Amino acid sequence: MRVAIIGSGLQCRRRAPVVVESQADTLVAIASLHRDHAEAIASKMGCEATDDWRSTVTRDDVDVVVVCTPPYVHAEIGVAALEAGKHVLCEKPMTRSVADAERLVAAADRADRVLKCGFNHRHHPAVWEARRLVEKGTIGKPLFARCVYGICGRPGYEDEWRADPDRAAGGQFIEQGTHAIDLFRWFLGELVDVACMTGTQYFKDQPLEDNGMAMFRSAGGAMASLHTSLTQWKNAFSFEIFGEDGYLGVEGLGASYGTERLIAGRRDFQAPFQDTITEYRGGDISWREEWKEFMRAIVERREPIGSGRDGLAAMRVARAAYGAEESRTYARVG
Repeated sequence: MRVAIIGSGLQCRRRAPVVVESQADTLVAIASLHRDHAEAIASKMGCEATDDWRSTVTRDDVDVVVVCTPPYVHAEIGVAALEAGKHVLCEKPMTRSVADAERLVAAADRADRVLKCGFNHRHHPAVWEARRLVEKGTIGKPLFARCVYGICGRPGYEDEWRADPDRAAGGQFIEQGTHAIDLFRWFLGELVDVACMTGTQYFKDQPLEDNGMAMFRSAGGAMASLHTSLTQWKNAFSFEIFGEDGYLGVEGLGASYGTERLIAGRRDFQAPFQDTITEYRGGDISWREEWKEFMRAIVERREPIGSGRDGLAAMRVARAAYGAEESRTYARVG
């Protein structure tokens, strides 16, 4: 596939090397309003740089567009690319609103093109293996799940686009919590009820929340809890799922989150408590594995794992959570 990336920030710096290193695909261009940033990355990746995304997404020598901009332009860029006949991988949160996410999915359907949301966490090896074990029935019917996902915020955060309500989809709850919402849906099924609280407790020079907590209930009755934070002064990722016959936990994502581990245990009312721990060494392979899945979905003409519809569903849940906080009650998703 011939690929163009729109945006030149952190996600571009993560995704561009994956395209280049795949050998099967060609990175054609990087487009960004910050042309100097695009040129800096493009010079390393051996591709073109431009500040004109509109002409880039309609190029005849581009098959796939990767949208790595702030969320406020995801829908505009994604729809334009799909209408030009390109397949699209759009970073999360997929858009700023449910309506825009619906526009993206509808555009992909009309164009008969593959739309994927950037849910790379599904492709972390510990998460992938946990999902396989749940599907296998190793822990029995899921009863509840919980996730803690936090980072140490940084000075000057108020000057970044993530702190700008006109460009971001919301604060920390949706920005990072979207990954957890997607994993809850993947493991438990559709989420139908939600209660939520958010707050700006430390980074008070910007209007978006730096902490968010929520409770969810799935259609099957399983419950889930989430805490995502910018004031987790030591980066942390913990995802647990407990079933009738046992439990699974994923701790760490590598790098600053600590070694990625899968923890598995069985329900036993008599034996000593006992875990089996698998540690995954090496770098973060989730970006590469997600790209491979996206490419396979295009070739096989099917919905990818972590599809545009999954991005839309996560947006519905997150927006319902914000609505629940505003109404000070729990809300139905949809």
